[in-house]
Amino acid sequence: MLSKALLRLGASAARHPWRVIAAWLIAATLAVLAAVAFGGRTADSMTAPGLDSQRAAELIERAGTGQEGMTAQVVVTSLDDGATFFDDEGARTALARLRAEVKRLPHVLGTSDPAGALDAGGATAVRGGLVSADGRIAVVRVQYPDQSRLSAEDLDALVGLGDRLRAELPLHIEMGGNLFYAFSDPDGGVSELIGLLAAAAILFLAFGSLVAAALPIGMAVFGLTVGVATMTVLAGVTDVPTFAPVLGSMVGLGVGIDYALFVLARHREYLARGLDPHEAAGRAVATAGRPVVFAGGTVVVSILGMAVANVPFMTVGGLAVSIVVLTMVLASVTLLPAFLGAAGPRLARASRIGRALQTRKLGRPAQRRDPAAGAAHAAGWRRWIGHVSRHPVPYAIGAAGLLLTATLPLLGLRVGLPDDGSLPQSRTERRAYDLVAEGFGPGTNGPLVIAADPTGDPGVLDRLVEAVAADPGIASVAPTHIDRATGIATLVVFPTTSPQDKATADTIARLRTDVLPTAIGHGPARAHVGGAAASLSDVGQRTSQRLPVFVAAVLAMSFLLLMLVFRSILVPLKAVLLNLLSIGAAYGIMVAVFQWGWGGALIGLEATVPIVSFIPMFLFAILFGLSMDYEVFLLARVREEFVRTGDNSTAIVDGVSGTARIITSAALIMVAVFLSFAVADDPSTKMFGLGLATAILIDATVVRMVLVPATMTLLGRANWWLPKWLDRLLPRGPVGTDDTDAESTGEAPRPLLVDR
Repeated sequence: MLSKALLRLGASAARHPWRVIAAWLIAATLAVLAAVAFGGRTADSMTAPGLDSQRAAELIERAGTGQEGMTAQVVVTSLDDGATFFDDEGARTALARLRAEVKRLPHVLGTSDPAGALDAGGATAVRGGLVSADGRIAVVRVQYPDQSRLSAEDLDALVGLGDRLRAELPLHIEMGGNLFYAFSDPDGGVSELIGLLAAAAILFLAFGSLVAAALPIGMAVFGLTVGVATMTVLAGVTDVPTFAPVLGSMVGLGVGIDYALFVLARHREYLARGLDPHEAAGRAVATAGRPVVFAGGTVVVSILGMAVANVPFMTVGGLAVSIVVLTMVLASVTLLPAFLGAAGPRLARASRIGRALQTRKLGRPAQRRDPAAGAAHAAGWRRWIGHVSRHPVPYAIGAAGLLLTATLPLLGLRVGLPDDGSLPQSRTERRAYDLVAEGFGPGTNGPLVIAADPTGDPGVLDRLVEAVAADPGIASVAPTHIDRATGIATLVVFPTTSPQDKATADTIARLRTDVLPTAIGHGPARAHVGGAAASLSDVGQRTSQRLPVFVAAVLAMSFLLLMLVFRSILVPLKAVLLNLLSIGAAYGIMVAVFQWGWGGALIGLEATVPIVSFIPMFLFAILFGLSMDYEVFLLARVREEFVRTGDNSTAIVDGVSGTARIITSAALIMVAVFLSFAVADDPSTKMFGLGLATAILIDATVVRMVLVPATMTLLGRANWWLPKWLDRLLPRGPVGTDDTDAESTGEAPRPLLVDR
């Protein structure tokens, strides 16, 4: 039985705290040492089997042109604003030296030579896209091999060279390209610190005790160290995307502190009843630990379910984040009770504010509480929930209307990937992007690579070049490169619009469905559109196509799990619909902020951007799991009151008001942690942070404190209806009405109730 196992685990950890803490110290040390010895750096690989861009990459790789590899670009201007590379001999000499030093870097296959092209004739440099028409901006394009043969050290070498040459040459030097995208370190450290400080402040206000506030933070830091170090080891085996450590830290801190709050609050209740600290810790883990295990398991299963998208980097990213969540669950039921045992009875001592808040958090019915425990605050929650329950129709309609209105922008959702133009001006990639767009046009920042196999149709290449150049979305076409051994041709083309522009995705689609098929005809030749912009567009389309299947699977799983927990049809159906509504509202707010620019300046967003293609699926998986702990915690208490009193209205008021304080405190911690990441430089990190914070805030306020009591009042006793034949078929779950902690009703301590 789960309760018995958790009881023994928690009590044992509390009785032998230093052994458990030492074991976690050893585990953390070993994980960090393994990360140093065997770990790798994160890297992004936006490819997936079966996509047209992947077929183009395979053709390019067969041809061995090197264009299947990574690229970087060094963008330079003269320090003399009035000078151009056409008439400044010193600037051209410095440009030639820069190009020569870049070419000597490890793994560089080749570079373009704007200075040589200028010496041969200015028109050649302009036609080749190496020098802008006004002569002010020059580009050195750097070709690297395939990503599998590179590492972050190659990026460090290029950046280090740029730093040195800025001091030595009379040039303004900026850098960008997909080498930066693949190997740049993700945002994180400062955001994690801000999140921890905010969580510590909220915990202190909630518990009124520095010791009580420090324990969840300490547990989260331990768990995050082990989880992220393990993720780093995983990166040494396979490509872990750069967003995984940031998302893992974000979710890990949020759920770790959240889970610890549930257990710690229950432990303090037992201490207040006079239980021994060791027994109190065991009982706290046995009761509050059950929804923690349930919620953590749901998060992990939901995230791993993203494998249905058949996009490898998303699958690996989900696995990496799941490792952190699992580590936090394990820490909540082992390390935290060890901390509780080591702290002993000191956790029972708190300031007046702490004592006033603590007893209300565990959701005991207000009429059974000790008046000294802050009955006035509890009465406030009872008055609010009672008011909502007496007017369920207007509150249900009003809250649902509000969330539906917030969801409306979702109709304009456009997925893609923000390019370097969305980064802050403090980043060299953004400055390089702006210079290239200014000198050569925005499409130069995202060239497309058309790979063609003209087998059996030697005239197809001329038709392809002519048709592609005539397309209104194409600004220019570079000379065709033909591999003599294989006959495969590669054609680099530059769109008229930026990589993240919707028009670029339309151009890619038009090339594939109209331009290339018309030029090729019905012959044996074939052509595919590749390049970074095409790959990102393809991944976005695939995730959008698979998202409905994924959502349906998660909804079905959630419904079945909640039906097992609460032995009801309508309660899980209502929960699923309300969760869907809150997540939809969060999506809508994200679209309004990032695509429409509403309030973007508040989080440091300098330009509107599309929603990153894989974020909606990740958010859905994470948020449905995170909402489960609130759902189980709240509805289990309502169900308990209904079983005790048989009165639906009383059960709703007592159950919802009794859990309101702990749910709002836990949600506030999560919102603070997630919002701390919304101010990061990277737009993807901002989206994760704002999306998670918004959804949790809506879920813990509008949904839990308005819609849940209103809809449950309207449903009445039908909330708990389950056909007898279905009740006999369903197995008894480890969490729920058959596993209720009767002690939480405020009765005198007695032997713990366990699974029956």
